Amino acid sequence: MTWACKDVTFYDVSWRLSMETSKSQNQNFKVNSKVNGKPVHLKGVTLYKVFENVAQKYDIMNDAMSLGIHRLWKDMLLHAMHPQPGARLLDVAGGTGDISFRFLEYVRSQRERQQRRAVRFGQTLSLQDISNSYSTIETDGPRESTAVVCDINKEMLKVGKEKAESLGITAGLSWVVGDAEELPFDDDQFDIYTIAFGIRNVTHIDQALQEALRVLKPGGRFMCLEFSKVTNPLLARLYDAYSFQIIPVLGEVIAGDWKSYQYLVESIRKFPSQEEFKSMIEDAGFYCVQYYNFTGGVVALHSGFKL
Repeated sequence: MTWACKDVTFYDVSWRLSMETSKSQNQNFKVNSKVNGKPVHLKGVTLYKVFENVAQKYDIMNDAMSLGIHRLWKDMLLHAMHPQPGARLLDVAGGTGDISFRFLEYVRSQRERQQRRAVRFGQTLSLQDISNSYSTIETDGPRESTAVVCDINKEMLKVGKEKAESLGITAGLSWVVGDAEELPFDDDQFDIYTIAFGIRNVTHIDQALQEALRVLKPGGRFMCLEFSKVTNPLLARLYDAYSFQIIPVLGEVIAGDWKSYQYLVESIRKFPSQEEFKSMIEDAGFYCVQYYNFTGGVVALHSGFKL
């Protein structure tokens, strides 16, 4: 898969560890979407509470709902991203850490590949040089890739931290409580901004896109993986039946929470189409905006660049 662009020829970060009272877990967040011009609001439960409720079972439910295919979608995101050693990632709404873990593993593999290539072509890499490449971020300095996981929900971040500890992933990884509409970072800080299965839950998508543009460095890349509109009519009917009749039942059986998963299904249907979302990204100021459908449009990957 290629991402052509005719228009383009091609420190640690400071943050707030807590959000303002108005952004706290007691706030009743509203769903962003509109259907036929009418605003749609989440009833009976706050959006924060939805993800607080599903946090502990989030990964299990992702596997059950997607039959494990979400792992392939995330792998495809990383292959399209193709990050190089030294890149700095901001993963928004990334509470459980899936994208950041993949990112750090990918750049580690890239670094090892570059080292092997250097040895193969007779460049001067001593054993000490190779040993030093496995040192911690403190000794590697700015050459080390970093990933910042930013999520408004503390419970989701807690689950992600626990998973990182169990996997032994610590170097180059930070966890930040933050709102996609008001990111707690300075301008021009990151090479890559990702948001996977999170932007449909943002109240003001246009504001989140503006924030993504602000924190990216010139030349930085925005990448969004999100449920989208199925392109095949037959698959669309089957997908709707599965989503509305099976997924809430799975939520009740596995997580004991029908209502939260009913909301998650409804939020998918209310999200803009691939072309509509592409236009929103362009309106925010990104260039070379493209999208690629996965699994017949069940999921779409949108990409754009800050110039």
